[in-house]
Amino acid sequence: MSPSKAFKAKCCALDLSAASKESVLEEVVDLLLSADALPASLRSAALAALVEREGVGSTGVGANVAIPHVKLKGLETAVCSLAIHPAGVEWAAIDGAPVSIIFTILRPDRPTDKHDPTKHLEMMQWIARLSRDADFRRFAMQVSTKTALIDLLEEKSNV
Repeated sequence: MSPSKAFKAKCCALDLSAASKESVLEEVVDLLLSADALPASLRSAALAALVEREGVGSTGVGANVAIPHVKLKGLETAVCSLAIHPAGVEWAAIDGAPVSIIFTILRPDRPTDKHDPTKHLEMMQWIARLSRDADFRRFAMQVSTKTALIDLLEEKSNV
């Protein structure tokens, strides 16, 4: 299965607007809740894990991209979001640039029937390659619908 299949339009956003990294993470977690991709009972744990992860080291990988990712006890399957922050937000990224493209990955803390850690690693490698793809970044910032964003991921599934 292509890593792009883990991303669903209802879990993506084109219009993040929060003014800080922590607020953006909260905005993404709430998006996942409203999409019924993340149980409400895990909201606090998910947000705390993402904020704690950023405290260990920024997930801003440069070129206006961040890849916040954490293991979360209680999940049975990975939950993925691709969100766009049109104005960009300070993220303490490796290159010092603001972040506009945010891949958020919440995954189970253990293998499950619906989660294979090997496949997760392959997906993270794919996301890392996408983050270095200037065409992907440019087109992601230009899409006008969440469906078009998912289509772009599918188009780039062989990157």
